[in-house]
Amino acid sequence: MNDSNEVPTDPTLERRTRRRFSAAEKQRLLAEADALPRGEKGEWLRQNGLYAAQLTQWRQTLAETGTQGLEPKTGGRKPTDPRDREIAKLRREKEQLEHRAQVAEDLVELQKKLRDLVARAGNDERSQ
Repeated sequence: MNDSNEVPTDPTLERRTRRRFSAAEKQRLLAEADALPRGEKGEWLRQNGLYAAQLTQWRQTLAETGTQGLEPKTGGRKPTDPRDREIAKLRREKEQLEHRAQVAEDLVELQKKLRDLVARAGNDERSQ
């Protein structure tokens, strides 16, 4: 008897990865689907693990952009243009500097008010 509490993993439950088709493979599959007689397309789609919507999308992409549009796309975000990054950096710096300038102006105004209060307090003491 096995003393381990481990449960063996079932390979059928493993996480599936998304399939990627090359442009040539997509064109081959489209040609096969188009060559099928009426009524056999559903079975063929099930055998190949495809959806009719995929074929429709591939046909549309092929018509609009040609074979180059059928190539698999790379995932993730598109890289930003270095100029865009520089512009964003300069905007952030500008906002920081504007904030610092506003704080400095507010401090100057506060110092003027304090000077006026001190001057009034001195005048009040002298007049009494």
